[in-house]
Amino acid sequence: MSDTRLLADRYRLGEVLGTGGMAEVRRARDVVLARDVAVKLFRRGRDATDVRRFDNEIRTLAMLSHPGLVSVYDAGTSGETPFMVLELVDGRTLRDRVAQGPMDVGEVRRLGAALADALAHVHDHGYIHRDVKPSNILLGDDDVPRLADFGLARLADGARMTRADQVVGTAAYLAPEQVRGGKITSAVDVYALGLVLLECLTGHREYEGAEIEAAVARLHRPPVVPDDLPFDLARLLALMTSLSAGRRPTARECADTLRGSGPPTLVAPVPRRSHGLLAAASVVVLAAAVGTGLVVQHRAAPAESAPPVTTPPAATQPAPAPVVEQPAVVPPPPVQGDKGNVSSGKGKSGKGNGNGKGKGRP
Repeated sequence: MSDTRLLADRYRLGEVLGTGGMAEVRRARDVVLARDVAVKLFRRGRDATDVRRFDNEIRTLAMLSHPGLVSVYDAGTSGETPFMVLELVDGRTLRDRVAQGPMDVGEVRRLGAALADALAHVHDHGYIHRDVKPSNILLGDDDVPRLADFGLARLADGARMTRADQVVGTAAYLAPEQVRGGKITSAVDVYALGLVLLECLTGHREYEGAEIEAAVARLHRPPVVPDDLPFDLARLLALMTSLSAGRRPTARECADTLRGSGPPTLVAPVPRRSHGLLAAASVVVLAAAVGTGLVVQHRAAPAESAPPVTTPPAATQPAPAPVVEQPAVVPPPPVQGDKGNVSSGKGKSGKGNGNGKGKGRP
């Protein structure tokens, strides 16, 4: 339902595209420039941490300008309600696309190169996104993926918005060092992107299950790379998702390699699944221990949190919009060592293949 009132004497609010614990996103019409936009309205009465996150997203997006990032057009306060005006992307989220089935190798290469380019731009400006996941990636009609939701972004050397013993992010895509409460660098974004690309190839998330189980599982084993991928892609994905942050390539190196323009210097084993380690991880999750606090995002759907600002093509229902959910503190996982991370056991192959003929192509 449209609102006949103008927000800030300029934006006529339309239907709700998405909601979360901290904000609501609505389609709107900019009556000055005669264009459709997305307006993110901050909920009143939130705590100081939420206020800082909202302000952080505005300032971060204002500092960045790249075709692979959602643009911010305006920001302000109307009455007592802070708001920001964002680019409205007509299309769907990557989460919606993956739900249709695996993507072929060529499609994943193009997608990955574009997203890695966007992350390289973010990292070059000293920022870390910290919440790279399919629902925060918008697919527009121009086929250019756009990374959204910078509410959790932070300067590489900046101050935390959480306690030193807490980690913020979405459990299924956290890097091992985030789970342990270790130093956060741009390598966490590379790790998350690696998991996203593997999910595109296989059609399913690598670390599933309850939040703690999914988070702790990566401390015991690296993700499984399908054994029918081209060698260069399999090698890159194994490095991107290495348990050691120091072994991961930069986002720029990922983009170059995915385009076939990078130097063939990346060398890493391609791990295979070990059922024994999966069982061990489940046992560890259930054990009582004192460790690093884990802060994960509330999820609006069973799979993950509500998708960001995007509208569907033609006559379909609008997809949910980018919102930063109120984090929830869950019981801490035990701190474990890295031994036994890589298994040489026979793994279950993913559905992607090296022929560019993966299933599920729209």
